[in-house]
Amino acid sequence: MSDSLPIHAVLPALLAALRENASAVLVAPPGAGKTTAVAPALLGEAWVASGQILLLSPRRLAARAAAERMAELAGEPVGKTIGYATRLDSKHGKDTRILVLTEGIFRNRIQADPELPGVSAVLFDEIHERSLDSDFGLALALDAQAALRPDLRILPMSATLDGARFSKLLDGAPVIESEGRSYPLDIRYLGRSAEQRIEDSMAPAIRRALGETDGDLLAFLPGVAEIERTAERLEGLPGIALHRLHGSLDPAAQRAAIRKGAPGTRKIVLATSIAETSLTIDGVRIVVDSGLARRARYDRSGGMTRLVTERASQAAVTQRAGRAARQGPGVCYRLWEEAATAGMPPFDPPEILEADLSALVLDCAIWGAADPGTLRWLDPPPDAAVAEARERLQLLDALDAENRPTPHGRRIAELPLPPRLAHMILAASERGWGHTAAEVAVLLSERGLGGNDADLEQRLARWRRERGTRADAARGLAGRWQRMAGGDGEGPVAACIALAFPDRIAKRRGNNGEDWASSGGRGFRLDPASPLAAQTYLAVADVQGAASGARILAAAAIAPDLIESLFADRIETVRRVRADGAGGILATRERRLGSLALSSGQDDSPDPAAIAAALLEAARKAGVAALPFSEHARALQRRATFARRVDPAIPDIGDEALAADMEDWLPPLLDGKRSLGAISASALTQMLEARLGWAGKTAVDRLAPEAFVSPLGSHHAIDYAAEGGPAVELRVQALFGLAAHPVVAGNVPLVLRLTSPAGRPIQTTKDLPGFWSGSWAAVAKEMRGRYPKHPWPDDPAAAAPTLRTKRASG
Repeated sequence: MSDSLPIHAVLPALLAALRENASAVLVAPPGAGKTTAVAPALLGEAWVASGQILLLSPRRLAARAAAERMAELAGEPVGKTIGYATRLDSKHGKDTRILVLTEGIFRNRIQADPELPGVSAVLFDEIHERSLDSDFGLALALDAQAALRPDLRILPMSATLDGARFSKLLDGAPVIESEGRSYPLDIRYLGRSAEQRIEDSMAPAIRRALGETDGDLLAFLPGVAEIERTAERLEGLPGIALHRLHGSLDPAAQRAAIRKGAPGTRKIVLATSIAETSLTIDGVRIVVDSGLARRARYDRSGGMTRLVTERASQAAVTQRAGRAARQGPGVCYRLWEEAATAGMPPFDPPEILEADLSALVLDCAIWGAADPGTLRWLDPPPDAAVAEARERLQLLDALDAENRPTPHGRRIAELPLPPRLAHMILAASERGWGHTAAEVAVLLSERGLGGNDADLEQRLARWRRERGTRADAARGLAGRWQRMAGGDGEGPVAACIALAFPDRIAKRRGNNGEDWASSGGRGFRLDPASPLAAQTYLAVADVQGAASGARILAAAAIAPDLIESLFADRIETVRRVRADGAGGILATRERRLGSLALSSGQDDSPDPAAIAAALLEAARKAGVAALPFSEHARALQRRATFARRVDPAIPDIGDEALAADMEDWLPPLLDGKRSLGAISASALTQMLEARLGWAGKTAVDRLAPEAFVSPLGSHHAIDYAAEGGPAVELRVQALFGLAAHPVVAGNVPLVLRLTSPAGRPIQTTKDLPGFWSGSWAAVAKEMRGRYPKHPWPDDPAAAAPTLRTKRASG
């Protein structure tokens, strides 16, 4: 094996540290050779003996490439002394001493057997990337080391200078630092217009770089779609071999992108962030960096993980630039202004702080840590995310009410899948749909299989017809999952999706199929041109974008009767009664799955209590004035209000007081009613009288009598709301013989509105004696001329009251 790598300078110190300590931390920059040199160097150590060394890699591509490179350097075929294990592809045997595996595979292995029998060391490569699986794998390894395997060596290997934090986590483990290989690196800033599509900036930048600099070129783009569009703009360049590099490619295409190009041919590799670390791509002297990255971000409010395109971090763009100077002097072209670098986030946040923690919480519970915080973390999982994950796992019947794993939860954890998909395969297998569910799980886990159509049934049909290494490997993976779940058989694709995502059953809103409402309460959007837009219901599997209007990426049409049969135990009948705005009620009956109304109609037998509650709410909104009080009741309110000014002990029966405690007096009046207008006016009057009580009613009658009785004996209603005070209107002749002004409440003079025999006003007064002795003479003279048949005495205070003419009186 070559000794030209910088890592070889510190291998003696690293070996010595691991002889004396159970753990160490290795800090080595990209290109130092840690991935391919450290594990083989450990094989000769006495503490390893015949044990196996596990090298954990964050990506399948990097795991396979590392194993193949180490096997090549050892002069052996991969799969013999050095092998690898990933989800879609594995090569190892009974003689394998170094096994490169992805972090997820390691998590499943240590969960299955925490003692890790036959394993001498676990190496965590690129641990600075802080994936959720690497953080969890390290926490489990440390827990197993402390309780079961004190002889197990643990070695985190980081490309960034955060060794001190890892050392503290590992109880002060020694930190070994390696120098990187330093070749000159020229960084050139090209900038780009924010309005221009990234591929329209990348293609000319790549052409410029090829013309200015020798060597192969590695370009970083945020995702597969941008890679394909950039490739379209670069097709046909003479003497150029154009390669793509991303996780959904088959292994042969990935190997072709990594290995050195044919003599006389320059190579362009269009890659995602998969090429930032771990890999060395032979011959690359030029890097063109878009400055963008596509990352999974978990939207806790919407309960979904979405891909977002955002600016790459400063750490990431530094790693990318370094790719150009791994094997010699290089040039990096950046599609932003130099000053903008400082505005990029310094690092990518640890995944544990942003991810869906459902799988982590379930795995912790199975490990025996119902509280994940009891394990050792560089950054502990947030409490809110843990609580949300527990709630989801309880809905999947994976955890019980005490957050202990159920038998079903343990079976979920045995499958190397996110809990939703594992639950789907298990639940579908019980119904005889195991084969279809396993295929759906593969389609949702491996992007690009069967195309990118939103209709998952169409994608499944295309994938079943596809031939090729990747398609065959995916079918093999589906078969393994199916066998692990113990199920078989074909079933509806939509039903399988619904089992995994019961909160994403969606119903079309509107006619064009663009807007959808979901059982989880979120709104989705769909391209109206999609054939799925004509459907009424969809089982949605994958979405992207903001939770309030995420775009549907994968779904299948689902029939209403299938929803009914799958979720019979979750569908509830909701009966609602609400006011109609006109004092009546609207009674509806809905069958709902979560937030989604499956059917609705009029409820012919609404709950009387619900009717009363709706009418009470309507009365609250409309106010007391909307109730059918009689004029007599209103007059009683006005009399009581006036009387309370004299005697505050009288209960308040005004509208404000009634509104304040409407919940106490109104419900009994609503019994059997379906509108506010149906309330009996007499019942409202009785309610007012009951609130006053006998003493209050007596006081009101005494202080504010309902009517004024004239000397003639006639009764005239008193208006207690009149401007200027209580007022009464009557013909002036009815007051003949009255020498004192009438009062209420002991001393409050009535406002007398005096009228002629024809009812026309002739005088308003609060001083009747003054009127008799003053202006009466003039009024009487005028009245004699207008109404000569009626008496108009000179001394009305001494005259007899009468409403009759002189002839009638005689």
